Order: sequence, then C-alpha cells, then structure tokens
Amino acid sequence: MTSLLLDRYIEVILRYRWLVVTLATLLTLITGAGLRFIGVTNDYRIMFSEENPQYVDFQALENIFSTSNMAFIAIAPRGGSVFTREALGALEELTEAAWRTPHSRRVDSLTNYSHSRAKGDELIVEPLVDDARSLSDADLARIRKIALESRDLPGRLVSRKGHVAGLAITFVLPDDMDAAVVSINDYLNALLKRAGARHPDIAYYLSGDVISNRTFSVATYNDFVFLAPIVFVMIVVISTLLLRSLLGTFSIIVVIGFVILSTMGIAGWLGTVFSPTNAGVPTIVMATCVAHSIHIITTTLLGMGHGLDRDKAIAESLRTNAWPVFLTSITTAIGFLSLNSSDSPPARILGNLVALGVLWAFLYSMTLLPALLSILPLRARRIPTDKSPFFVRFGAFVVKRRAFLLCFVAVLTAVLITGIPRNELTDRWTHYFDERYRFRRDSDFIFDNLNSMNFLEYALKAGREGGITDPEYLKKVEAFAKWYREQPEVSHVQSFSDIMKRLNKNLHGDDPAFYKLPQDPRLAAQYLLLYEFSLPFGMDLNDRIDVAKSTTRMSVMVRSRSSRDQRELDERAKAWLRANIPEFATEASGITMIFAHLSLRNIHSMLRGTIIAMLIISLLLIWVFKSVRLGLISLVPNFIPAAMTFGLWGYMVGQVGFAGSLMTAIAFGIIVDDTIHFMSRYQKARRMGFPAPEAVRAAFRIVGQALWTTTAVLSLSFLVFATSGFHGSRTLGLMVAITLVFALLADFLLLPTLLMALDRKK
Repeated sequence: MTSLLLDRYIEVILRYRWLVVTLATLLTLITGAGLRFIGVTNDYRIMFSEENPQYVDFQALENIFSTSNMAFIAIAPRGGSVFTREALGALEELTEAAWRTPHSRRVDSLTNYSHSRAKGDELIVEPLVDDARSLSDADLARIRKIALESRDLPGRLVSRKGHVAGLAITFVLPDDMDAAVVSINDYLNALLKRAGARHPDIAYYLSGDVISNRTFSVATYNDFVFLAPIVFVMIVVISTLLLRSLLGTFSIIVVIGFVILSTMGIAGWLGTVFSPTNAGVPTIVMATCVAHSIHIITTTLLGMGHGLDRDKAIAESLRTNAWPVFLTSITTAIGFLSLNSSDSPPARILGNLVALGVLWAFLYSMTLLPALLSILPLRARRIPTDKSPFFVRFGAFVVKRRAFLLCFVAVLTAVLITGIPRNELTDRWTHYFDERYRFRRDSDFIFDNLNSMNFLEYALKAGREGGITDPEYLKKVEAFAKWYREQPEVSHVQSFSDIMKRLNKNLHGDDPAFYKLPQDPRLAAQYLLLYEFSLPFGMDLNDRIDVAKSTTRMSVMVRSRSSRDQRELDERAKAWLRANIPEFATEASGITMIFAHLSLRNIHSMLRGTIIAMLIISLLLIWVFKSVRLGLISLVPNFIPAAMTFGLWGYMVGQVGFAGSLMTAIAFGIIVDDTIHFMSRYQKARRMGFPAPEAVRAAFRIVGQALWTTTAVLSLSFLVFATSGFHGSRTLGLMVAITLVFALLADFLLLPTLLMALDRKK
C-alpha cells in the first residue's frame, strides 16, 4: 500500500510539475516576506539564560550597586611614562570629554581620582591632577609617588611601571540598548581619533563590555554577509565538479534559495534576533539541505546513465530515496532540536531554525526538485558497461581487505580518543573575536600592560543597616581582601576597607601609623559621611556601597585568562570563606564568572540533550531496520567520529569552550544521514537474498558517490566557518568539518566491515 501511494504521489508531482513549481514559489514568497523583521543584537548578554545561576547573581549584584556596562580607554605615551605634562594633559582632556559620552554616568581616571588628604582638622578631597599643563616637576614627582604607592590605582587605572594609564566610563543603558551601544561606540571612536590627531605621540586603546557589545553585532553581520556567499559558491563549484551536470547544480541552487528564504522568513515572522552564536543558521541550513538534493540528483543521473529516460529516472530516484531522505530529515532535525537543552538561548534558536530548515529541505526536495528536474532538459553521460565505476572497485577493495580495515580503524580510534582528557573546558570572553577586530587587539594590549578586566565580584553583607562601618565587619572584609592579594593569580583588589584605612590616616594628620581600620564604629561612620559629602558630583560611592550601608562591593582583578583557573580560584576563595568567614561564603559574580561557567554548564546541559537525542535516534534506527543487531551496528559509526574529533582536538588545541559543547549534537544529527543511506541500500540488498559482502558492494555502487559528494560539500561548507572572526563559529566549523571527515571514514571503512563481521545471518 505504501509503495502504491508513493507511486501515485510521484505520478502527480511529475504530471503537474508546473503547478508544483508555482505553488512552491508562492509559499516561498509568503514565508520569505518575514525577512525584513529579522534583528541583530548588540547585547552579548543574550548568550545567558534567565536560569543561569551566575547570571542571576550578577543581576542581583547590579541591583544592589549599579550597572556594569563599561568602556575602558588606555593611553600609552611613546616616551614610556604617563607622568608627564603632555600625557597627563591628554588624559585630563579625555576624562573631561568622556563625561559627554551618551548615557555615561561616571568617569574614573588617574587624573580625576579622588585623592584625600588632611589639612589641619579638615579632610580635603580633590582630583589627583588639576591643570596638568601647569604642573611643575615637583608636582609631577608628587603625583607619581601618590599614584604608584596608592592601594587603589596601580593595576587598575595606572600600570605598576607607570607607562600606561586608564580611564573607565560607566553607563546606564536605556531599554533600546542596541541604538545606545552604537551611539556610544561612534562617539568614543571619534573622540579617540581626534585625541590621536592632537597627541600623535600617544597611542589609544579601547575595550570594555560596551565595546564588546558592538563587536558582537559587527561579527554577526560579517558572518551573515561574508560566510554565506562563500559557502554558496563552494556548493556550486563542488556540486558542478562532482555531479558533472550544470542543470543538476542549477536545481540545487534553486532548492537552496527556496529553503533559505522560507527558513529565514519564518525566523523573521517570529521576531528572531541573531547573534554570532547563531549567525551561521543560513550557512548550516544551506549545507545540510544540499545532502537531500545530491542524493536525488545523483540517483537520477545514475539511472539516466544506464539508459532510463528522464522522468523514469526521476521516479526511480524518488522511490529509492524517499524513505532514506525522510529518515535523515527526522534524525537530523532531532539532532539539532537537542540544542534546546543548551544553557544558552542563541544555541536553542540555532537548533530550532536549522531543524526547521531541514524540514523545509525535505519538503522542497520531494516536490520542487523532481518537478524542476522534469522541466529542465537534463542530460547524463552514458555509463560504459566495460568499465567499473570507482565505487564499485572501492567496494570490492573493502570486502577483500575487511579484516585489515576493521583493525586499522579500531587502532586509529583508540589512539585518537586518548587525547580527550587533554582538553580543558575554558572560555575567554576577550578572545571570542580574533585579531581582525580592534576590540581584541586593544583588549590584549590592556591585559598585557595595565589590567586584565577579568573581575570576580563579591557583595559582602554586614547583616544590618549601617553595619558596614562596624569594626568587626571591616576586619572581615580586610581579611578577605588580604587573602586574595596573596594569591598569585590576582593583580588588584578593590575593597571598602582600604577606603576606611585611608580616611583613618587622613583624619589623624596623614600619619602613616594610622593607616589601619578605625576601632570606633561611630567615628568610622562619621569618617564615611564626611568623605561622601566631600566627593565631587558623579564620583560618589554608589558603585561600592549600597544605599542602606549594609553591603559593600569587593572587586578582584585576576591575571589569568583561563576559565578553569578562574573557577579554581573562586573555589579556593569559597573554601577559605567557609573556614574563616562563613557568613561571606558565596560564589563570585561578574561577567568574568558567567563566562567561566558558561562552557561547563553548557557541556553538562548538552550532554543530557545529546544523550536523549541519541537514544531517540537509536530506537528509531532499530525500528526502521527491524533488527536490534543492525540498529546497534549502525550506531557505532555515528558515535565514534565525535570521540575521534575531541581526541584529535585535545592533541592539536587542548581547549574546548562553548562552541565545542554544541558540536556533538550538531555533528551527530548530520552524520547519521550517511549511515541511514548506506544501511538502507545494504538492507535492501540483503532482503533480495545477497550475502553480506555482496550487499556491501551493492551499497557502495548505489550510494557511494552520493555519500562522498555530500560529505565533501558539507565538510568544506563547515570549514568556511574557520574564516569567521568569531571564535565560537570558527571552532564549531572546524570541529564539525573534522567530524564529518571521520564519519565518512567510519561509513566507508568501519560500517561495512562490521556488517560483514556481525551480520552473517542468511
């Protein structure tokens, strides 16, 4: 009955081919109209879900103190010192202009640093630098001494060598954050361009999360605009070379266009916002949808080469491929849908849209493609009967050398998977972009010469309103800060206790002996109140203490870029707190810690999703092949390639971040397609009475060329992602491309040898 329905379906498609093309075009125009509603975001925080505990803690921190949206500017005089009239004057000008940056609420720099000192019984709080052009040499020496001996400035706003100085701008962004980020970046870029023209002997560097946001958007746009056309051209060239049919390639191009328009159009109708993590959706959809078309066109050309007329060859191709193409569409969709278990929302969008694209590809491959092939004057070269095609000879080779090939693949797999433990789960947020982006280059300079911008943030609660001036509380804060300063990874600690020690010294005539915590809580509260009243406008302590004066903020700057090192440091801190100050025992917060845990959380969440997807696909294959033995055999070449890739990656790179956590699900959903096509042809031959070796030969003869072609197209298409400036896309593309090559190796050398070894039942 199923065969009769399929024959009737094929007859309708070929008879009403023009109507099919018209209806497919109309459907594409309707769905594709949603393209204009697609958005691209500047906000890297879109990578974090609301269920992410580190992100929840970070939002709580911002609610207590202030937002952490920041831009950081560093200046590096070519003379080697910032303590000159020209350098300090340039920084003073820059500081004043930075206050006019759109949406800025605070500017901190070496020049406007609130330096406190005693004058009789008075507390004087004033900018460290005032009118730099008029400073004497003695003034410059005094400023240098204060800055480099300060607890607050070195390693944060001035380098310990005094050769680089920094300026931090804090922003309060509106709801329309994307437009605000653009205006901020435009203003700061223009500001630094003018500053560079006025002071050619000073180099300027720009970083910070607001700058990262803009780079995020630019990277998304670049991947959209540049990668997709490269993949498209590559598909056209490879398809033309391997199919040796211009009209066959043209049919693939048409199907790709329809699939991309429909998929991205639906994304637009749904109001989808893209980021670098999922900017590869059209490219991945383009690559995956080619597989269906290639199988159908290859079988059609093969039939025509053996003497069938065009429509009969198309009909036979659909009969042969309808069931495998349907199965591969389902399994690929399941693989990509498993990305819904990801901890990152953009990865979920990627999975859902690619799964949707795969289903569109199935629809158009089974309707539009055969109708087009029937309309076009398709030609195929006659296949000579006196010469064996390559894959007939290759199949004979595999059958003859099956014992050796099985041992070879087993040994190669065993050697490669030993590299898996060498991988480190880590992410470096400043390294999400390569050196083609100014943000990356400037961030690396600032990290190497001034500060790391990797902060571990703590909200230290006193337990009551006004409790932050209690001596016992201050001693605990000081002890925690002291412990962190003793850690080798730490470059700077900004603690409220340092402010209180400085005030205590100031109000005792600047006597260094009184650089210690005040012992009288009422006196300490008066010191703080006096200091706050003395601070200039915009330089308050709202980013350090809460309104109720019940919580202070401690910021720890770490030198290490490694997420693993940051997580281990935080674990040591929690252990120390539990043993010494249990009321402070909490996990560090901040953007750095969110990224430090992101890849780890995503690995764990994706592991669950991938296992579920693999289980569903395994049961599906067992049901399809009506054999537990064949179903389990078919799983081996699908599991092994990802393990081989992670092992090779461990030897080559040794670091797996967020992108690596997505690779297994994406690759598994794709590589299972080739296994299904091979197994379908093998099982059909077995049911016709062929022994296992002859069934393997038949499978190679019929689908070998198509498997080779689809793997070449898919692996080279994913390899294009290696040219992306976004680290996640680059890593994902490389790992998937390597996995696809290993998968072809497994399908060609491991699967048939396993079948011949284990499927001996007559």
